[in-house]
Amino acid sequence: MARIGIIGGSGLYQMEGLTAVEKIKLSTPFGEPSGDYLLGELEGREVVFLPRHGRGHHIMPTEVNNRANIYGMKSLEVCWIISVSAVGSFRAELKPLDMIIIDQFVDRTTHGRASTFFGEGIVAHIPFSQPLCPSLRKLVYDEGVKMELPIKWGGTYLNMEGPAFSTLAESQLYKSWGMDVIGMTQICEAKLAREAEICYATIAMVTDYDCWWEAETLKSVTVDIVIENLNKNVSSARDLICRAVANMPQKQECECSHALANSIITDRNVWPKETLKKLGPIIQKYL
Repeated sequence: MARIGIIGGSGLYQMEGLTAVEKIKLSTPFGEPSGDYLLGELEGREVVFLPRHGRGHHIMPTEVNNRANIYGMKSLEVCWIISVSAVGSFRAELKPLDMIIIDQFVDRTTHGRASTFFGEGIVAHIPFSQPLCPSLRKLVYDEGVKMELPIKWGGTYLNMEGPAFSTLAESQLYKSWGMDVIGMTQICEAKLAREAEICYATIAMVTDYDCWWEAETLKSVTVDIVIENLNKNVSSARDLICRAVANMPQKQECECSHALANSIITDRNVWPKETLKKLGPIIQKYL
């Protein structure tokens, strides 16, 4: 059964239009997910929805249990994940209320967030030069163009640590590197989705210009500004997700679906039984 996952970010805590909704509470070997998964139907397809920061936004970016969230999606037979993320822009032409379908990451997290299911006796090195699914990205972008949304194709997402916003010096540095947008959540999800052989793409919703713009506008980035623009963007994001879900293929056929095939380097004869049990659905097809 090929289900479609939706991970809601800041501002997207529920998915309107879901019918036949069932709440599913999961515990995983990696801890508790951000909340109950909502399994329902959207545009004739089975969809699993999870708000990344919990309902009411009570989980900080550094506290999100990405391994549990993605493990739960895999356990529920999700093959595709559309993720929504609020971002700041480093480009004057990439304005608040625009959307961008990112294709690359630079990781500036500093607290060692868990971004792999492996370890404890089994080592895997996934290919990650193209960290987001090209097929899923193209589908979402094409639907956005048809809807005449202010959507941009391609860009690099700098994943900062947070929860504080950037200093002015950091913001100017990242801009000088040629980064396109900045956020706090996406790279760990993308790595874990690839290990789980789930297609993953991000709709990055621009809420602000980060603080490099401050010197010209004398306006700092604040939560009020971010939330105001998020609320304006969320409706469009929901509509775009519905269109993407309606046009999703019935079968996962891209390279994401066999990302682990040549990635596990540990000799199969020494795979620890306890680690195999913990990995569960992540590694099941290779046993």
